[in-house]
Amino acid sequence: MQANQNLDTIVAPATPPGEGGIGILRLSGPRAAEILQSFFRPSRGSGPLASHRLYHGRLITRQGICADEVMAVVMRAPRSYTREDVAEIHCHGGPQVMRRLLDLFIESGIRLARPGEFTLRAFLNGRLDLAQAEAVIAVIRSASEAASQVALQQLAGKLSQAIHTIRDQLVEVLALIETEVDFPEDELELPSRQALQERVEVARGEIDQLLASFDTGRTLREGMAVLILGKPNVGKSSLLNALLGEARAIVNPAPGTTRDTIEENLNLGGIPLRLVDTAGIRHTTDPIEAEGVRRARAKIPSADLVLLVVDGSQAPDGD
Repeated sequence: MQANQNLDTIVAPATPPGEGGIGILRLSGPRAAEILQSFFRPSRGSGPLASHRLYHGRLITRQGICADEVMAVVMRAPRSYTREDVAEIHCHGGPQVMRRLLDLFIESGIRLARPGEFTLRAFLNGRLDLAQAEAVIAVIRSASEAASQVALQQLAGKLSQAIHTIRDQLVEVLALIETEVDFPEDELELPSRQALQERVEVARGEIDQLLASFDTGRTLREGMAVLILGKPNVGKSSLLNALLGEARAIVNPAPGTTRDTIEENLNLGGIPLRLVDTAGIRHTTDPIEAEGVRRARAKIPSADLVLLVVDGSQAPDGD
């Protein structure tokens, strides 16, 4: 798919807001290189900027004032993230500097990019397929090394390749079936129906494997909600503190110390966990504690794993 040159040129910060040593502004579209060169003055040389080469210089406003000392690069289509002409400006990362440069480019006639629009253009221009486009945000939001590796494999096209392979297998089976239906009297050497059925079963098995991997991928990507449940004073808060390695929840011999849910994140063996400590489950006339019990019970359906904590020194009482 070729880049759509009818799209307008957009600009947006490529680094998160806040203070930092470096901030990056990204432009994409047919006027990206032109707009950059209208404000950029390289420290050495003149003329058009070579593609994929980093230049040192200054950005100068139309009034001749230095807006910032920067590094700039042009990446000409189609060898860019969006397969359009892309320009990046590496400036100082202060909010005021970023805002000043952003205003400078917007005043030149280009517009602020919508959220995710650079990746949308990469998808529309054939740089990424839909699965790879979805993987971009998964890479950014990875909460563990395992989640990052899964997202990077998807971004590299591993999932897309698996889907395309299955599709090609089924298209070939369909073509053979249609050949047999359309030319029943011709003496064509076609696979038997049993052989075709076996090919379909192989494809079905591969599809089942992909579906079965969804829960694992979701757990690595979003984390697992672990609910710590039990009666009062059985060690739920002590378990939470031990897992976190800090005294996050109050531990006291008096029953009913925990009145509300306490949620904390933990990376355990590469698996992101959301630990939820709850009020002790028991019958109580205290309205505040009763609300805590109600909230604890309400968390059960949404938990991926429920850790039922019991006091091993006491026999179960049936409650």
